[in-house]
Amino acid sequence: MKNVVVEKSIEVALLIIEYCEKLEVSKKFVISGQLLKSGTSIGANIKEAQNAESRADFIHKMKIAAKELEETKYWLRLCEQSKNYPTDTILVNKVRELGLIIYKILSSSIKK
Repeated sequence: MKNVVVEKSIEVALLIIEYCEKLEVSKKFVISGQLLKSGTSIGANIKEAQNAESRADFIHKMKIAAKELEETKYWLRLCEQSKNYPTDTILVNKVRELGLIIYKILSSSIKK
């Protein structure tokens, strides 16, 4: 059975890697490094949450994924608003979609 949040997080991570490679070609190393770390960490934390030891552990790991998502959105927003950085609308939309899934999972997990 497919796990939508895991699949979406992998899709986002691969898009982040591609985008960061473009940034590095343009010598935008600082933002690229920050974005690469936060953008790929989302999925790593989601994957860890799949093997959580308890509901509390699951929620904790998903909250870390949400924090990494917010950091990723921050770096992407800086890139969007800077005249010297490329904008990747598809990536921004995919990150937003992943965020909706993460926050829905957190919302339903905390309510139980």
